[in-house]
Amino acid sequence: QLQASGGGLVQPGGSLRLSCGASRRISGFDSMGWYRQAPGKGRELVATILSGRSTKYEDSVKGRFTISKDISENRLYLQMNRLAPEDTAVYYCHAKFAGGRVQLWGQGTQVTVSS
Repeated sequence: QLQASGGGLVQPGGSLRLSCGASRRISGFDSMGWYRQAPGKGRELVATILSGRSTKYEDSVKGRFTISKDISENRLYLQMNRLAPEDTAVYYCHAKFAGGRVQLWGQGTQVTVSS
């Protein structure tokens, strides 16, 4: 019910924009977010955006990544700038609704930062 796209191979210092589409109206979600999982590591929260549009970021991406959503397009975005090799991971979009009792996950999109 969530479909992530936009990953790819980029050089250090480059930019990518991830996109996530949903099969239900995102205006009904309590929160949406992006997680990532690097090889051999656990899944970590990168950024979240609440229904009121307030945002939170993991410390290492603050000032480089921006999470946003477009209600009319029914999509979630993650603009990633100044990418570094340590940002290499599979990125997943995530959503919560029904008071947080229901969670949705996208299938993941690979981001590789390498020269």
